[in-house]
Amino acid sequence: MTERAHHRPMTTGASFFDAVAGGTDPAEVSAAADRAATLLVRGARRSGDAEVADRLIHLADSEGIETIAEVWSGSPANTLAGCLWRLYLLRSWVYSDPAGVAAEFEAGRVRAPVARVVAGVADPPGPDELKWMVDQVLRGIAERDFADVLFRAAAFARVVATGRAELPEPTETGIARLLGLAEQLEAAGHLELKNSLA
Repeated sequence: MTERAHHRPMTTGASFFDAVAGGTDPAEVSAAADRAATLLVRGARRSGDAEVADRLIHLADSEGIETIAEVWSGSPANTLAGCLWRLYLLRSWVYSDPAGVAAEFEAGRVRAPVARVVAGVADPPGPDELKWMVDQVLRGIAERDFADVLFRAAAFARVVATGRAELPEPTETGIARLLGLAEQLEAAGHLELKNSLA
């Protein structure tokens, strides 16, 4: 029989798990992320407060995109938490390279006319117009149906993905990533619409 020198005694029963030191339970983190997203989306809509809408727009600025990623990036695309992560990621991307995104949008808007109209970007689509549009998408969380917010963001991503394919030396990964984002947001929009009608 081997001896367990210098070890704490084994804890048995239900208290075994309490005695094991470890990180936060991933299920608890996921549940907290979902609760926070639900409160944010549903609460903002019910508030009707312009200040709430402004805080929503600047949440990633004040809290940091890394904090938002930590809370929501692991959430499935069809959850409110997953949708919020994708919306804030989209805004951060537009703000990080407004001229580049404007060039991609400009290149794609002729080939994706329906998505261009749904996205609602001013004509011509310059860097300032794109920043304004993406802020209005986030403002929509408090002012419009969440499905509309998701459809608008999806359309924007689709136009930009189309534009990427038109520009010199497009990368398949970059195009696929944006198309995937567009499809995820669109599918979530359909689910949100279905749930709101139920």
